[in-house]
Amino acid sequence: MDRTLPFTTTFNFRDVGGYLGLEGRAVRWRRLFRSDSLHRLDRGDADAFVALGVRTVIDLRRPREVTRDGRVPAYDGLGYRHIHPEHQDWDEIPYEEKIGVARYLANRYHDLAEQGSVGISAAVGVIADEAASPVVVHCVAGKDRTGVVCALTLSVLGVSDEDIAADYALSTAASVRFTEFLKGRQVPVHEVPQPYFSSPAEAMLLFLRELRERHGSAEGYLMAAGVKPEQLDNLRTHLLG
Repeated sequence: MDRTLPFTTTFNFRDVGGYLGLEGRAVRWRRLFRSDSLHRLDRGDADAFVALGVRTVIDLRRPREVTRDGRVPAYDGLGYRHIHPEHQDWDEIPYEEKIGVARYLANRYHDLAEQGSVGISAAVGVIADEAASPVVVHCVAGKDRTGVVCALTLSVLGVSDEDIAADYALSTAASVRFTEFLKGRQVPVHEVPQPYFSSPAEAMLLFLRELRERHGSAEGYLMAAGVKPEQLDNLRTHLLG
């Protein structure tokens, strides 16, 4: 199946299915999607979105981001969960080129994992509920908060760090598409720090390796954060083919 879905007003919408997990079983297609913000869905994209049969949207944005931009258009049968993992604003942590993009991003992901553990565990709990599937999890760009939640989910499913990092790295191309979209609409594109638009695989590899050093495994981290063992079992049951 096509991993990246060609919507015109979202730029990082893709399926995380197809990767090999535990016991050689593949992650099922069309069960879990990841995306940038869905508030821009226009009429044509909204119809294509509805056709996917999505039952639940998990919105990881800060409350002020939801207020500023709005949320996914509502339709009958769509559940909406606003789950904000608390974490320090990146604007308060200046990027220094000497540490490099990958190291800066991995540090931010550790901040998110430690400060936002309650929200992250709640999001994974929703994904683990088969009745909520298909699920779309998203934030603003669909690469950082969304990337961490999807990485932890895929790790629990037994997907290799290399495949998780490769999936995460697909967001760099999406950032390029989004920038071109803004320029085409004559929206000023201000200079922003490089990490905001970058998704090097190395950043996710660092994060996953160091998370394991701190917590033993993705499962260990999530259970310490409040996810129950039976939820992890449910996750594997309905997301692995």
